[in-house]
Amino acid sequence: MTLTLDPQSTAGTPSDDAAAAGAAATVLDADFYGFMRRLTPVEQASVAEIRDYLEREVRPGADDRWEATTSPRHLIPGFAELGLFGSGIPEVAHFENSAVYRGWVALEIARVDPSTATFIGVHSGLAMNAIAVGGSPEQKAEWLEPMARGELIGAFGLTEPLHGSDTAKGLETTATRRTGAEGTDEWVLNGAKRWIGNATFADVVVIWARDTADDQVKGFLVRQPATGFTATKIERKQSLRAVENADIVLEDVIVPEADRLQEIHGFRDVAIVLRLTRADVAWQAIGVAVGAYEAALAYTKTRVQFGKPIASFQLVQQKLADSLADITASIALCVRVSEMLDEDAQKDHHSAMAKAFATKKMREVVARSRELMGGNGIQLDHGAARFFADAEAVYTFEGTYDMNTLIVGRAITGIAAFV
Repeated sequence: MTLTLDPQSTAGTPSDDAAAAGAAATVLDADFYGFMRRLTPVEQASVAEIRDYLEREVRPGADDRWEATTSPRHLIPGFAELGLFGSGIPEVAHFENSAVYRGWVALEIARVDPSTATFIGVHSGLAMNAIAVGGSPEQKAEWLEPMARGELIGAFGLTEPLHGSDTAKGLETTATRRTGAEGTDEWVLNGAKRWIGNATFADVVVIWARDTADDQVKGFLVRQPATGFTATKIERKQSLRAVENADIVLEDVIVPEADRLQEIHGFRDVAIVLRLTRADVAWQAIGVAVGAYEAALAYTKTRVQFGKPIASFQLVQQKLADSLADITASIALCVRVSEMLDEDAQKDHHSAMAKAFATKKMREVVARSRELMGGNGIQLDHGAARFFADAEAVYTFEGTYDMNTLIVGRAITGIAAFV
């Protein structure tokens, strides 16, 4: 923002006109420092197109879907046409792009509807990346293109009823290799999974199971429907209600060796997939914060108390400024961690720090935004309540705040303090 000095004002203070112009250019845009300008013109144009689509097609029904606990499956063709599926996978991406661009897209989607961002993240970020990272050339050829077109939807089955943070060592779902009745090379899966997004309607569920022979975690493409596979929608959620999470039970589910992810040899390979998505979840957290902040800003400019808009009150402006500072700091951190991914320099502790910091600041922003609306803040109609509730799930998945700080702590000290 260029400051124009008013001769009648204190030196260094912008004139009213300049201040108003600057406010229009920056304060109404949560990208206060203009980080989006670091994207290429093609990437910026794509983000603008995606933003327009989200405003036209996703925002109008977001509250209703959240209340009804239904996923936006009718929008899948539009998501695919925009290139939202597999944008980080060269074989299917609509154009060559950066990790910063992909992060910005995650922000834009979550800014409108965190549930939609999570649905896309599960299908594209987790299921498709699991195949891109761990699949054979034949598996990639079979699955990635149809999934990018939205013709087939994926889910990612890692978390279990009794194992979340300790999944690396505690995974109980088993895979036993055997020769089938007709001489086929196959695996038998047994166990349970919990909180698996998309699983009630997915065409393929990536199931992670421990090999009973070598005790290593392996990945399996479980085509749907599958005998012995049951997915039951989890009800009574109060966060990300439009994400259809499921409890999965696997009872002697048979998977041919050809559907085992051939390049997954242990949990270290699973961690590669999680690293690719963890930074995007940090960007998603920023989007949740931005959505709540924008709603609060609009509300405070129209809500009149004591004869004037509450946006004119000093304490209200302080809360808005604090929120924008938290959003800006989070964007700066995520821009750099995404650049590191493109540079092949990003490690687990880098994405863990971004996820921990961005989700912590998100929580603070959504709380302030709800607070600025008073009692109205708990009602969906005013724009903050959904983000306030959804923030809790985003804060927790892809590694809790505590676990991510411990990953960073291990990098700092060289000492693992997980147990």
